[in-house]
Amino acid sequence: MEDYLGKSVWGNTMLAYVIVLLGAICLWTVLKLARRHILGYIKKMVSHTVNTYDDVLIKIAERFFIPWLYLFINYNIVNRLNLSLRVEKIVDAAMMAVTAYYLVRLINFVFHRSVVLLMQKRDEPLHRIQQVDGMLLVVKALMWIVGIIMLADNLGYDVTTIIAGLGVGGIAIALAAQSILGDLFSYIVIFFDKPFEIGDFIIMDKHTGVVEKIGIKTTHVRSLDGQQLIMPNAEMAKSVIQNFKRLQRRRVVFSIGVVYYTAAQKLRSIPDLVKQIISAHGSADLDRVHFKSFGDFSINYEIVYYINSADYVLFMDIQQEICMRIFEAFEKEKIEFAFPTQTLFIARQNEPVNGHVNPVASVRN
Repeated sequence: MEDYLGKSVWGNTMLAYVIVLLGAICLWTVLKLARRHILGYIKKMVSHTVNTYDDVLIKIAERFFIPWLYLFINYNIVNRLNLSLRVEKIVDAAMMAVTAYYLVRLINFVFHRSVVLLMQKRDEPLHRIQQVDGMLLVVKALMWIVGIIMLADNLGYDVTTIIAGLGVGGIAIALAAQSILGDLFSYIVIFFDKPFEIGDFIIMDKHTGVVEKIGIKTTHVRSLDGQQLIMPNAEMAKSVIQNFKRLQRRRVVFSIGVVYYTAAQKLRSIPDLVKQIISAHGSADLDRVHFKSFGDFSINYEIVYYINSADYVLFMDIQQEICMRIFEAFEKEKIEFAFPTQTLFIARQNEPVNGHVNPVASVRN
C-alpha cells in the first residue's frame, strides 16, 4: 500500500493525488452544507422584508458567487500539485476564462436588475419593463465583447489587432445593416420618448389600429378590421402619429344648414336654441354657435363644443343625442333643414324673354 501511495505519476505521488481529492471533497461538502443551511436561513429572513435589494444580493450569491467559489477552491487545490508549465498555463487560462464568464454575467445581471428596479420605483407599466429586455440585449452583447477582449489581453494576446479588426468589421456591418440599425435606434427613441405604448389607439399616415407589440425592429398594430400591421420602427419614429389614448378633451365641430326662406326672427333664435340644448347636456361643454356663412343651398351655422373624454363611443352617443334634440327643436319651431336644391327659372312657352320668344315651359325644382 505504501509502495502504491509513494508511486509517482506525472510528477506527483499517488498520496498527493489522494490528499487533493479528499481535500476537494471536504471543502465541497462544507460549502454545500453552508449553502443549504446558512444561505437558506438568510433567504428565510429576507423573505419577510419589503426591501427588494436583499433579494437581489441573495440571487447574486446563488447564481454567481457560490458557483465561482466552488471552481476557485478546485483551482487552488489543483495548484497544490506539481504541474508542468504547459498544464499550469492551461489551468490558469481556464480559471481566468471562468472568472471572466461569471464577472460579465454578474455585471449584466446587476445592470439589468438596477434598470428594472428603477422602472418599478417610477411605477412604469409591466409592458414597459418587458421592453427593456430588447434594448438591454445590445448592452449585454457589448459587455460580452469587452469581457472577451479583456480576457484575451490577460492571456497575453495582442488585443490591438483584435480591436482594429472589430472596428473595420463594425463599419462593414453598419454599412450592410443600415436599415436594421436605423430600426434599432428608432426603437430606443420610441422607448425613451414614448410617443405611444402598448394598448394605445393610433393613426399613422393611412393606417389605424391598436399597438400590440413594440419590438426591436418593428411595431405590431392591430387594425380595426382585424389585420395585423407590421411597421418598421424607423418609419414610426419619423412619422406624424395621432395617439387617441392620450386625448384628454375632444373638440367637436359640426355644421347645420337651414333653407333660405326661413324668417329672420327664427334665424336669430337658432344660436340660442342650440346653446340651450348643448348646455343642458351634462357631458358637453359648449364653446360657441355662430351664423357662419351663406352657402349655395343653405344658411349655415357652425357649432363647437367639447367632451371631457377620449372615449369615441361616448362621443358618438353625445353627438347623436344633441343632433336628435336639435332636430326635435327645429321640428317644433317649424325651422326647415336645407338639403342640396336648385331652382331654375325658365320662361313659359311663347313668353318673351329679353325681347325674344322662348318656346320652353317654366320648371322649378
